[in-house]
Amino acid sequence: MTGQNQLIDRKALLQNRARRVTQQGTFLHDLAIADVRDRLVMVNKSFKDIVIVTGWADPWAAAFPEARVIEDTDVLDLSVQSCDLIIHALALHCANDPVGQIIQCARSLRPDGLFIAICFGGQTLQELRSSLATAESQITGGLSPRVLPMADLQDLGALLQRANLALPVADSAAQTVAYPNLHALMRDLRAMGETNPMTDRSRRFTPRGLFQRAESIYKAEFANSDEQLLATFEQIFLTGWAPDESQQKPLRPGSAKMRLADALGVAEHNLKD
Repeated sequence: MTGQNQLIDRKALLQNRARRVTQQGTFLHDLAIADVRDRLVMVNKSFKDIVIVTGWADPWAAAFPEARVIEDTDVLDLSVQSCDLIIHALALHCANDPVGQIIQCARSLRPDGLFIAICFGGQTLQELRSSLATAESQITGGLSPRVLPMADLQDLGALLQRANLALPVADSAAQTVAYPNLHALMRDLRAMGETNPMTDRSRRFTPRGLFQRAESIYKAEFANSDEQLLATFEQIFLTGWAPDESQQKPLRPGSAKMRLADALGVAEHNLKD
């Protein structure tokens, strides 16, 4: 991609990350780390050469001290078939070429190596996106990109197959967080380094009253019984394996040794013409 066609302004993204607050901004990383650990326990396989791709190294390096942690640059610091396990940690949503990121990881796995990605899904901040869009359209009659668009589960799952990973699995988990007001939510997003990094973001002054109007809409449509603002954070988990002869493969058509009717214990009837 050329700089003009890129969704993400990499310089702005790095500036946002540089302003993060460690004490406040890691709770979603902590949840992701706990989930990854559970998944690795279920895999029941040891991994020797582990790489973690992320924009926030500290919590992941602490959780997996045996791993090499690399930055989520457009061209990843990886070598072909050099890893047993690659974890792409909460950075895929802000990649200009997410399928390229997964393909690079897939090529760097040894046969039967495991790829796990955790990224934000399309439900993330849907309440904030809707409230800001409604408020801005009411005040200015137009819209500016203010919340990063994120892919849904089906689209992200398809990327695993495009990267030629075997046994692909995609699932998601949504967390709902309550905030006393819009300022508290925005403060948390700044602490996470997740404020707007889009290339097409507005550089003009924010219209007067936009955030006040957005908070009013937010409270009317997305508040709980205590008038707290509810914010959704959807984490999508992608899992795939580098192909290997030892892996299970689907049976060839016509290779079944038992009729379906026999397996189900029912009578078989011919269809009428």
